[in-house]
Amino acid sequence: MSNQEDHYEKDLEVALQSVKKCQENLRLESCMQCDKIFECTIRKAYVVAVYNSMSKGQSGGFEF
Repeated sequence: MSNQEDHYEKDLEVALQSVKKCQENLRLESCMQCDKIFECTIRKAYVVAVYNSMSKGQSGGFEF
């Protein structure tokens, strides 16, 4: 695994911990239970981190 790939995995882990901490603070089991799900910057950052981790920063040609 290259340093760049490590970077994406580390970013994903940080984003995941932020989501979990937020859920814990709000006493929620899922972001789906939150009224702010669609405007939440924490969740948006997590989604971007997941995408970047899966695509390793490459744009185009990646399908979910």
